[in-house]
Amino acid sequence: MEKNTNYLVGVFGDHDILLKAVKALRKKGVNIYEVFNPYPVHFLEDALGYKRSWMPRAAFGFGALGTTCAILLQSWIMGFEWPMIIGGKGFIAIPDFVPITFELTVLFSAFGMAGSFFVSQDLKPHKVPQIFDRRQSDDKHIMAIDIANNKLSEEEIKALLSEFGAEEVNNKSFTEREKKASFLDYVSDLFTKGVTDSAREIKG
Repeated sequence: MEKNTNYLVGVFGDHDILLKAVKALRKKGVNIYEVFNPYPVHFLEDALGYKRSWMPRAAFGFGALGTTCAILLQSWIMGFEWPMIIGGKGFIAIPDFVPITFELTVLFSAFGMAGSFFVSQDLKPHKVPQIFDRRQSDDKHIMAIDIANNKLSEEEIKALLSEFGAEEVNNKSFTEREKKASFLDYVSDLFTKGVTDSAREIKG
């Protein structure tokens, strides 16, 4: 199935106006594809209706795996592979396992969460980003709306964006080259043209 590439892009200069616009547009039945901000905006996730992140559950799972591996590893080494009497204690002295168990629990949790985040967000090294507006990392808040994923017409959504405070409303259509861009092309463009090749045309 070919990916839809036609979006409406609303540009906002203030995050309070953006938050109100997100809530108002969702009440009007507009499906928002994504919002990009130059800095974190509190309560934006709630306004967009995002579900609670599953990352804490992943952290618990990887932490439990680290705890299990640490106890099994130490028990096997100290009890069977290389038994040693230290301070007159038994070979398998659970209280002595606490420091290494704690460290491996933290280590597994940290690497597990980082790996889960990269995989779930598709952040692979050769990933070519789709940039809706290059000011999204500068001083503007960018709201992208997938036209094909909405019941309202393009003109109706444009009118709503303007009504709720968007400074600009632009169309963004990703070209075939952008959809199938190779990592080498992206790096080449980055060094020769900055990010303008995959972003909004510079006016003036």
